[in-house]
Amino acid sequence: MNALPTVCPPPAPAEPGSDFARLSRKIQAAGLMSRRPGYYTSRIAAVTASYVLAWTAFVLIADSWWTLAVAVLLAFVFGQVALLAHDVAHRQVFRLRRSSERFGRIAGNLGIGMGYGWWQDKHTRHHANPNHEELDPDLNPDILVWTQDQARAATGLPRLLGRRQAWLFFPLLTLEGFNLHVSGMRSLADSSLRNRVGEGVLLVTHCAAYLGALFLVLPPGKAVVFLLVHQCLFGVYLGSIFAPNHKGMPILRGADRPDFLRRQVLTSRDVRGGRFTDVVLGGLNYQIEHHLFPSMPSPHLRLAQPIVRGHCQELGVSYQETGLIASYRMTLASLHEAGAPIRGPRLEAAPGPGTS
Repeated sequence: MNALPTVCPPPAPAEPGSDFARLSRKIQAAGLMSRRPGYYTSRIAAVTASYVLAWTAFVLIADSWWTLAVAVLLAFVFGQVALLAHDVAHRQVFRLRRSSERFGRIAGNLGIGMGYGWWQDKHTRHHANPNHEELDPDLNPDILVWTQDQARAATGLPRLLGRRQAWLFFPLLTLEGFNLHVSGMRSLADSSLRNRVGEGVLLVTHCAAYLGALFLVLPPGKAVVFLLVHQCLFGVYLGSIFAPNHKGMPILRGADRPDFLRRQVLTSRDVRGGRFTDVVLGGLNYQIEHHLFPSMPSPHLRLAQPIVRGHCQELGVSYQETGLIASYRMTLASLHEAGAPIRGPRLEAAPGPGTS
């Protein structure tokens, strides 16, 4: 008797939708897009209490060099306010846009002197096209150059700094706090800025209250030193949060725009760490997950990571994750490489920070 032929089951139908749509269904099924009102209520309360206590300590310590310890504390607190405003801008906290904008302006403009509307527009364009040389505003060659093409076209300050920009990167971050204040004020001249009168009032109120407190409580010399320590450390803290996320990752150009999932994953980098890292970096150490799901509450990003990583492995999409120090090393190495055309043939091969 002839053996019956083996009957193979028909192939399972392909799961419908794009690569990102399939990932999104996994995330939704895990409940990770649900809001966390209890978490954000506690976080807002903790940041607000820290803000009030820091300024209370400033007033109580008064005319003493110990107030510089408060300046260090306030740099961290201002950074935490900025991270909270970031979550609010991405609609992680409030369901309604109006509530998000009101809280964002109070925290950003009034709380730390950052133009919320200006920053939100810039950050939205960054999320749409991360690490795209022409479309990502974070790659504008204003002081530093981010690609060798920018280095070849550089003039003025970017050309002057570009020769040693890897070595200058962290020192230059001391100016980032001042840059946020200046950029926020300059944005008020833009007629397209939403509610610019209200933003202007809040920014001016912050500046008047901040400078008034410093020069009323401290002698002029100590007030200036306090301002420099506070604002410089605030800038370094902000830069240290955002630098590990994209710098040193592939840069897109021209029409080079892969699908949404690959555009976000391939240009971003996660940073390994525990709960302390989550707090200090505000959850932005899970940059890949944040870029894929910007409105996901930040405490869920850690839970989403294994799902996203596994999905990328199934697709054969590179998923980059490093330690914090290694991430800074990649940032500095990419800056050194970008500045090579400015250094010329003689210095082009000189080792930069983090290179061997």
